[in-house]
Amino acid sequence: MLCWLREDEMSAQELLQRVQCVVTHVDEIMQQEIRPLLAVDIIEQLHRQFALLSGGRGKDGAPIITFPECSGFNEVPEEDFLNVVTYLTSIPSLDAASIGFIIIIDRRKDKWSSVKASLSRIAAAFPGNLQLVLVLRPSRFFQRTIADIGIKLHKDDFKMKIVMLNSLSDLHGYVDKSQLTQEFGGSLEYSHSQWIHHQTAIENFALTVKTTAQMLQRFGSELAETELPNDVQSTKDLLAAHTGKYNNLKEEMKLALRQGSTLFTCIKDQTAKSENHKLKPDEMENQTTVERLLAQLDETENAFEQFWCKHHLKLEQCLQLRHFEQDFREVKVTLDTRMDSLKGFSDAGDCVARVEHLLMELQTLEEKVQPTLEKAQLHAMHGDQLIQSDHYAVDSIRPKCVELRRVCDDFSNEAKKKSDALSKSLHVHMGIEKVNQWCESGIYLLASQAVDKCQSQEGAESALTDIENFLESAEKNHVTELRNLHNHYEVILSDDVKGSVLKALKRLEDVQEMFEKRRVSLKRLSAKQTRPIQPVAPRPESSPKRPAPKNAARTPGGHQPLARKLSDNSSSGKQPAEADLNKKKNIRKTKGLKIEVMHEESQGGSTHVAVSNESEECLSNRRRHIMTELIESERIYVEELQSIMEGYVAELNNSELCHLIPPTLENKQDVLFGNLPEIYDFHNKTFLMELENCAENPELIGTCFLKRKEELQVYEKYCQNKPRSEVVWRQCGDSLFFQECQKKLDHKLSLDAYLLKPVQRITKYQLMLKEMLKCSKREGMAELEEALATMLDIVKSVNDSMHQIAITGFEGNLSELGKLLMQGSFNVWTDHKKGHNKVKDLARFKPMQRHLFLYDKMLLFCKKREESTEGHEKTPSYSFKHSLKMSSVGITENVKGDNKKFEVWYNGREEVYIIQAPSMDVKNMWVSEIRKVLTGQLEACREASQNNNYGVPMRNVRKMGLRRSDSSNPESVFRRANPSPNMRQRKGQFLPGLDFSISYSFFFDIKMG
Repeated sequence: MLCWLREDEMSAQELLQRVQCVVTHVDEIMQQEIRPLLAVDIIEQLHRQFALLSGGRGKDGAPIITFPECSGFNEVPEEDFLNVVTYLTSIPSLDAASIGFIIIIDRRKDKWSSVKASLSRIAAAFPGNLQLVLVLRPSRFFQRTIADIGIKLHKDDFKMKIVMLNSLSDLHGYVDKSQLTQEFGGSLEYSHSQWIHHQTAIENFALTVKTTAQMLQRFGSELAETELPNDVQSTKDLLAAHTGKYNNLKEEMKLALRQGSTLFTCIKDQTAKSENHKLKPDEMENQTTVERLLAQLDETENAFEQFWCKHHLKLEQCLQLRHFEQDFREVKVTLDTRMDSLKGFSDAGDCVARVEHLLMELQTLEEKVQPTLEKAQLHAMHGDQLIQSDHYAVDSIRPKCVELRRVCDDFSNEAKKKSDALSKSLHVHMGIEKVNQWCESGIYLLASQAVDKCQSQEGAESALTDIENFLESAEKNHVTELRNLHNHYEVILSDDVKGSVLKALKRLEDVQEMFEKRRVSLKRLSAKQTRPIQPVAPRPESSPKRPAPKNAARTPGGHQPLARKLSDNSSSGKQPAEADLNKKKNIRKTKGLKIEVMHEESQGGSTHVAVSNESEECLSNRRRHIMTELIESERIYVEELQSIMEGYVAELNNSELCHLIPPTLENKQDVLFGNLPEIYDFHNKTFLMELENCAENPELIGTCFLKRKEELQVYEKYCQNKPRSEVVWRQCGDSLFFQECQKKLDHKLSLDAYLLKPVQRITKYQLMLKEMLKCSKREGMAELEEALATMLDIVKSVNDSMHQIAITGFEGNLSELGKLLMQGSFNVWTDHKKGHNKVKDLARFKPMQRHLFLYDKMLLFCKKREESTEGHEKTPSYSFKHSLKMSSVGITENVKGDNKKFEVWYNGREEVYIIQAPSMDVKNMWVSEIRKVLTGQLEACREASQNNNYGVPMRNVRKMGLRRSDSSNPESVFRRANPSPNMRQRKGQFLPGLDFSISYSFFFDIKMG
């Protein structure tokens, strides 16, 4: 784009024209047309003083040129003579020169020959208009006579008016004394050196003014041809370059003004030497010349300043425009990207948790975009300010301001639209969840009402009250609002959500219909009792270990059984809700069939038994579906691991990114990634292919997991390293290296989210195996159950190992204690034989909070501590307090007063620890595991004793313990179970280090418990 200015601004062409006028005026002032020479060019010839321009004038104002007595006049070269005479005749003004010059030739001390030579030179070479030649003839008589004769003879040859003067008085008759120098008897002051100095200074100043004007002319031409750049940096460079040149020219003009002012002051001071001094014509001309040159220089400066102000404003506006355009592009690209992300954002989830997650993601996206939106609005306001400041590119700025505001409004409207849709979807899904929960509770209520209790009037009335109260709870909990939500939001709901709503409403109608039938039946029973109805099913009991098939066949008589209604609604609920429902339903497992009792008003209030049995085809389809999901998720998992290996681990060796690697990551790469390469190799090269081989035969999946249970143990090492990996990530996760890698991979989440994938994956296998087990029959079930147990054991082992690595203060080696079997938190009381009574009494009533770790060889007591770092979640650590060797431990399963307590004692009850579990299930698991350890030790002792040729065989000892444990005298049993020290010593001779009292005590406590 060429440099252009508004119509009311001065163009570069105007500047060039004004500067050219200055140059022309300078030439006119200095009379360059008639003055081809400067004083500096003939400075040596001028210093010879063979011709002078003293400044005197004739009576009519004619300039006077004096040729003083000069012995070497005839020796002056013709060229030098011509140059000096030409220069002298060009100095007076044109008006004065037009009158004609008066020449005074002083040859009073010379000869006629010299006079003749001088006249001949002047007549032949004088360039100006010659008015009169005054010759002071030789003063000696002989030479004067010859001169008189010679002038008469040659007067016509010279062709100019010549007057021969005999004395100075004769000269005064032609020229006033005031116009003659002292050597001619006049009063005119003249200094030849000063005259040369003034002439040289004036000519130098004129040259400076002209040169400065020409520099401005060239600069203006350069600016006129300059194109405005299209980027910020180039515009900055151009502005800096032009400003630099302007400053240089400004300095040149200041120097020129200073030079002219100094020269003018010198000339003016020269004329003010005395009060009576009058300016000579040449002094007046010099002063006028300098004033005119200063005026031209001032004109040049004014023209240039006017042009520069507008040109500089133009460059600054160009820079503002380029900044505005750059900011516009950056904000526009960012908002377009965010807009694409927003448009690809789902506005409907499949459950409450999913919709809440989407709302959180939408809120996060809006928070991230908010600074960009504010920045866009600021840029639009800045554009408005540029327009109001009369910017030259208004037509380019205004559309961009409009576009910025449009993009901001589009994003805000789209975000609001998505938020409204998700909020409405959340209301709908909450309604679905509320309906499902109400239906599940209702089904459980129906199934839990015992038939035998309803046979009496009182029992029927009580059941009827429960039914009516539950039906009233539907109104209180706004269960029926789902239909209104569906009608109100039907336009924006997706087909899947509509299907879920309709399914939930159908389920609600079915359950309400069941309740209505039950209520009518109970009303009849409560109103009149005819005959007792024989119950056909026991009370509701706990669900079996493996849930029965979901879909049941229809019962004869056209009634839809409860099992079918449960299975139809199971898909709309969550898996935990389904598991919870299976625990609540009244189910009895008999020969592979699921038998449920339901009470209906049918055939006089009699009961029907609904038998459900899903077809093999449905089960096969479900197995294939689960298998497909397992394989597809495994492929995605392998791809994610591959992206970590190639996008992060491999990039650590990339020379182009090595400078971005944070110093805190040095020598800690193995800590950050752990044994992830090992996990990736296993899944990529082995496990994924074996799972794919099971695609057509899902019944082989259990065998696949069992085959690779050893390799799956690699997750234990990875999970143990995970806390250390998180510490390293917190130190260097914000580095440019990881940001660049994430950008290359186009990952929305950072590396730490992907490092969590293995932990999530190992816990998901057991969930899929459970689902597979639910829809399996006969073939492969044993392997599936064993595989599920194996995966649960691996997950438990991983979880236990995560706690184990947090143990502090234990001086031994944990790896020497055998396998970690159990871990958990308990309340612990101590009751030792040794110690102060007050301490014992206090210990009985005040429990200690201890975290126990059960190993094959030792039981550790630790204190749990919560440690937190700024900005991160609390991490537990376990401070070691005490340990018991399992070779010296006994156990009492039950303790009076609390069925959740059990005792662990040590060395014949010298140390007794009363342990309270958080629940009966936890207690039973720990007691069972400790029993296994002690039994294993007993078996080991027995086998060792059988291989020993000395002493009593261990099997006899075990039989003795068993018999004694059945004795009716507990005291004798306790005595025999704790033999004397001598007996223990004798037995210890065969098996050193073992306390045989443990075996007896073990069986005794079990019996007594």
